[in-house]
Amino acid sequence: MPSTISSKSLLPDRPVLRFAPSPNGRLHLGHALSALTGYELARRLGGYFLLRIEDIDPARSRPKFIDGIFRDLEWLGIRWAEPVWRQSARFACYDAAAARLIEMGLLYPCFASRAQILAAAVPGAVDPDGAPLYPSLHHALPADAIEQRRSRGEPHVMRIDMAAALARVAPQLAYGSLSFTAFDAQLRHQTIAAEPARWGDAVIQRKDVPTSYHLSVVVDDAAQGITHVVRGQDLLAATDLHRLLQTLLGLPAPAYHHHGLIRDSNGRKLSKSLKDTSLAELRASGLTRADVRRMTGLT
Repeated sequence: MPSTISSKSLLPDRPVLRFAPSPNGRLHLGHALSALTGYELARRLGGYFLLRIEDIDPARSRPKFIDGIFRDLEWLGIRWAEPVWRQSARFACYDAAAARLIEMGLLYPCFASRAQILAAAVPGAVDPDGAPLYPSLHHALPADAIEQRRSRGEPHVMRIDMAAALARVAPQLAYGSLSFTAFDAQLRHQTIAAEPARWGDAVIQRKDVPTSYHLSVVVDDAAQGITHVVRGQDLLAATDLHRLLQTLLGLPAPAYHHHGLIRDSNGRKLSKSLKDTSLAELRASGLTRADVRRMTGLT
């Protein structure tokens, strides 16, 4: 699978996998584990491996980090099909998907600040990421109030009406609940029940860009024909919300593998924002790709 393969030539009957990092820091061992696991699974399945740059965050994305991603993956021996998609070039696609949800009456504007949400949140009620569960402050704002606030240029997000969304998909469910297919390292599959309600009225479009991680990843996985998603266990709960969005938008659902996380000596998950040792630093110190494989637990 050389990097010169064009994604336009991908055969529809072959598996497609992807690695989709955000360019807001240097890749570390956790990223190496995801990238290598996905790449080697693509080879085992005789499929394709894509690289997608998830740069929807304009405040944190940096060109130097994109260049670093390319260098790190090449050092690991990973090749990918071209072209490399950048999400910052696809905002119109995400806006169109959100417009469909708005037409269904499933998104509403929320003007509340983080401080207001925190003050009104039920103590101890949190979403899977640990953030306060949204207390429905602006769930039923009158249309004239929404128009006035928008006319004043008040920043706002677009949230999903979770109760309405679940009611919308209920007639489409063969077994009464959302589910997704999960597979392990031996490609054994099982069906997992999805629980999107635990996310509450999640943000689907942010204040600064017309999308969120959840919306953009669902739209792009479908557009690129992704059949298998490999990512860390920290994104397992997000699959609940992704399955809901896929069902609402009529998009296909990939199979998912959520691998274990690499943690430091204190049990903390490695993080770019906390500047954990990067692959570039490991390479500069003289380590080899074989060393990286050993450090990630791959044989």
